[in-house]
Amino acid sequence: MSIPTADWSDYQAFLAIARGGQLSRAARSLGMNPTTVGRRLRKLEAALGTTLFEQTRTGQALTEAGENLLMAVESMDRAAARIATTAEEGEGLSGTLRISTTEGFGIWFLSPHLQRFQAKHPRLGIDLVPSTGETLNPSRREADVAIALARPRKGPLVAHKLANYQLGLYATKSYLEAHGTPRRAADLIKGHTLVGYIPDMLHAPELRYLDEIHPGLKATLRSPSVTAQHSFVAAGAGIGVLPTFMARADPRIVNVLREVRLMRAFWFVTHEDIRSLPRITEFRQWLDEIVHAREDVLTP
Repeated sequence: MSIPTADWSDYQAFLAIARGGQLSRAARSLGMNPTTVGRRLRKLEAALGTTLFEQTRTGQALTEAGENLLMAVESMDRAAARIATTAEEGEGLSGTLRISTTEGFGIWFLSPHLQRFQAKHPRLGIDLVPSTGETLNPSRREADVAIALARPRKGPLVAHKLANYQLGLYATKSYLEAHGTPRRAADLIKGHTLVGYIPDMLHAPELRYLDEIHPGLKATLRSPSVTAQHSFVAAGAGIGVLPTFMARADPRIVNVLREVRLMRAFWFVTHEDIRSLPRITEFRQWLDEIVHAREDVLTP
């Protein structure tokens, strides 16, 4: 299909909507507001003299003309990625690297180290997007890289296990002095305040910890934010499950029931079309080295 002359940014807006299925998702992936993305779509449709999407109950669905255009624009996008690769190889890393992460990993582990990577590549802008919900989706181009809790099961994505990490039960000494130190998991059922996630706001099954520790355990002080949960625990409000890399950074809290050790994993995820871009491969190699060097913090 031949591509009529138009602003490439309008085609990028079209591509983002096609991949995300919604104007809001497309806007988030492009770092714009939905009004701007919608305006670019209407401008492109006017230039082409056709309708590219139908409005549905859940978002935007491609028309037949949109489906035909999508194949051509995706080919253009791959060509642009190859051009970017060549430019980066010749001039060093530049542009923007957007990294979507789980909240705990992004704030407590990755952010203290990122300055070292940026210092090696001063022309590269870095966006770190920690989330208390689902990470931004590389398959919809919302992020270049996602650090996720599980290997993705669908989409044009590639992933490798970045690292295992350990979680345990933690509380302050003052809390344990006031409420007693549990000797076994069953002791947590009565007489203790448990800190945890809000059940209907869990975005990943990997975050369902309490039943794994002992059947019937329920948190009564809850938040979708692991940083907020850490604050509850550090304030002496209760006993909570925290990653050891967070807990060991805070001398106010101590491990409770050392035999309770939960293991999870972080996965490095990116879109298959950009997996070979220098900024992706350089970041992956650097992050692998950082994780390996701090393995004692993740899985002590």
